[in-house]
Amino acid sequence: MAGRPASTYRLQIRPGFDLDAAAHLAGYLSDLGVGWAYLSPILQAATGSEHGYDVVDPTRVDAARGGPEALARFAAAARRAGLGVLVDIVPNHVGVAVPMENPWWWDVLTRGRASRWARTFDIDWDFGGGGIGMPVLGMPLDDVLAAREVRVVPPGIDAGVDAAAPFGHARYYDLVLPLAEGTAPAASTDDPAVVHDVLERQHWRLAFWQDEAAVLNYRRFFTITTLAGVRVEDPVVLAASHAEVLRWFREGLVDGVRIDHPDGLADPGGYLAELEAAVPGDAPYVVVEKILERGEELPGWWATEGTTGYDALAEIDRVLVDPDGAARLDELDAALRRETGLPVFPGWQNLIHETKREVATTAQAAEVARLVRCLPPVVRDGLGGGVAADALAELLASFPVYRSYLPAGHQHIAHAVADATARRPDLADALTTLARLVADGGLEFSRRFMQTTGPVMAKGVEDAAFYRSTRLTSLNEVGGDPSEFALDVAGLHAAFSRRQSAWPAAMTALTTHDTKRSEDVRARLHVLAEVPGRWADVLGQLREIASTGHGPFDSLLWQAIVGAWPAAPGRLHAYAIKAAREAGERTGWAAPDAEFEECVHDVVVAAHGRAVAIVNGFAGDIRAAGWSNSLAAKLLQLTGPGVPDVYQGSELWDFSLVDPDNRRPVDFARRRRLLADLDGGTLPPVDDTGAAKLLVTSRALRLRRDRPGLFTRYTPMTVVGEAAAHAVAFDRGGALTVATRLPVGLAARGGWGDTVLLRHAGPTVDALTGRTFTGSEIPLADLLSLYPVALLTEGVR
Repeated sequence: MAGRPASTYRLQIRPGFDLDAAAHLAGYLSDLGVGWAYLSPILQAATGSEHGYDVVDPTRVDAARGGPEALARFAAAARRAGLGVLVDIVPNHVGVAVPMENPWWWDVLTRGRASRWARTFDIDWDFGGGGIGMPVLGMPLDDVLAAREVRVVPPGIDAGVDAAAPFGHARYYDLVLPLAEGTAPAASTDDPAVVHDVLERQHWRLAFWQDEAAVLNYRRFFTITTLAGVRVEDPVVLAASHAEVLRWFREGLVDGVRIDHPDGLADPGGYLAELEAAVPGDAPYVVVEKILERGEELPGWWATEGTTGYDALAEIDRVLVDPDGAARLDELDAALRRETGLPVFPGWQNLIHETKREVATTAQAAEVARLVRCLPPVVRDGLGGGVAADALAELLASFPVYRSYLPAGHQHIAHAVADATARRPDLADALTTLARLVADGGLEFSRRFMQTTGPVMAKGVEDAAFYRSTRLTSLNEVGGDPSEFALDVAGLHAAFSRRQSAWPAAMTALTTHDTKRSEDVRARLHVLAEVPGRWADVLGQLREIASTGHGPFDSLLWQAIVGAWPAAPGRLHAYAIKAAREAGERTGWAAPDAEFEECVHDVVVAAHGRAVAIVNGFAGDIRAAGWSNSLAAKLLQLTGPGVPDVYQGSELWDFSLVDPDNRRPVDFARRRRLLADLDGGTLPPVDDTGAAKLLVTSRALRLRRDRPGLFTRYTPMTVVGEAAAHAVAFDRGGALTVATRLPVGLAARGGWGDTVLLRHAGPTVDALTGRTFTGSEIPLADLLSLYPVALLTEGVR
């Protein structure tokens, strides 16, 4: 299928929902109005992987997801239904948690630098005496050996391993590692002296997990040691790791790809160019999972149609947030901080500098150490290793975007130097020296620095600061800047106009597998900005019943409970602990605080017990306004510029929290039944069933697919009257969208009153309701009497 999709629908392919199950949905997706089916990673992943990003063998389709035969069946079903196919691929890293599952990694562990696959991985072979550092032990190595927890086994003893490990293997609980040729003992043993001697002769080195910074010598994905970086900048590696993906294109099984984490690559732009050149026929549809900071532009020279849409998500969210609520929510946050004994909120930029600095000196310490080793000896010796590491951490913490793409992006380096120097004038000379090297894109040091800024940003912002900044958590979303509280209608029009002119085929999103909260949770939480005083009172009542003792975290947790309500206790418990550990203030992944986490659990228990009446009451009070925000956000996304993606199941209300909560099974049978009812003429109320959202989704998707000529431009439309500020309206070239914003304020002022939409005269049909309007001034009280949104177009419904 040539061309670009009218829309996409993301399906999470996993062992419990494989490619054959997805094939059975092709007809439903077509009926819904979807243009292309969009699959999560389908290459061979680690056993039991639910997400598929831990690919262990990029040369074949995952057997647990159906294998190559199921992919062929899925593609055939998609073609019969008129669907294109987009697949998520992972060029940056592979899974190595179970080494024997990854044949390339296993061979490198067996043969070291002599392995044919050694060039695949980004390993600093000369660091630490040689071999791949593996910080996987629960205790220091000497203690592990003394406890006889490692056994070395010659070949011919364990039939289950022998085929993969012809020279014998070592076993540490479930971890199995291959022995190098000629190093196996005469007999299986856990004798400390013998085991130590065998381990000394391997191409890998076992170490205590807490010594990671001192021993890790391979690039990984963020801070996940079980995901090893791949060197796709090497043409041989690129060809080997993409042979299966290219087969898909060659055989017409797929039409496009989504590139996961391109910022981890040595040269993202070069990779995209090589990929485009390798795909046979016309250029494929390619989008990149690139997080843009506010004001940042996607590199225009990249061979891509654009990003996966977090920038659009941030814009749509903020136009639905009441700017007048900021001051009161700030006051509430300050009060919670005073009560907890915390300093006043330092501001978003100061907060993320703090969290990024923590990441650079702890979770990314191994990467910073490698940067120090990459420095020219004269610079390293002149600065001293400690000063160099300190200055690098400061520079990483001050870097304003995920990375630069030299020779472009020197302004980001200059910003980082200025900011870091202002914070640490004692490091001014070192920072200036390092910045000159960072700016030299021909150096290995510069390339590695740019591969490190992204993980520091991601872990410091998405996985720490988003859980510490809690005044309005619907703003804490991937690609968003919580310091930007709201966006006015003119601001949304400007952003949408830029997308239409610059990246008209970029993807747009509201919910993804990476969002911290689903679109409907965020839409409900936006309402807090309209009722900040009421929220402060309710939060106070809830905290009197159950509190963690940490005021800002209480606010985050109770917002999650209200936003996802009614959510089962198990889901909320899992979210609460993940959130507390990600925040890293009173507990953490490395050193959990049992007492604090018990308080966290008590809050969730109270939500379904002593506080349930308050939660039910408040969630019920803001529910309708949240539904209005949800429908508005959905229609703005589905009809706005770009290629809208619908995350699986979100055509109905979806009150999911961060992964893995957002990967729960979807009841597609129910969605089929509701869609059939709508197609039978039902106009559903806006209620708990979510059928109204399905109506909006299906009618907008069908219109985009079936009448693309109605979506060729972007023109802001004029709304006038006493409630004009509560409407967003634009014309896409024949399809005219109208959506309600700030519904609580609208209700408080008595509704739309004399507010009208100005348009050219003539008959127009609301694609949602089938009603016809003819005048050049359409009263919004009439147009939006059934739903808070409308989609006007010429012709029949």
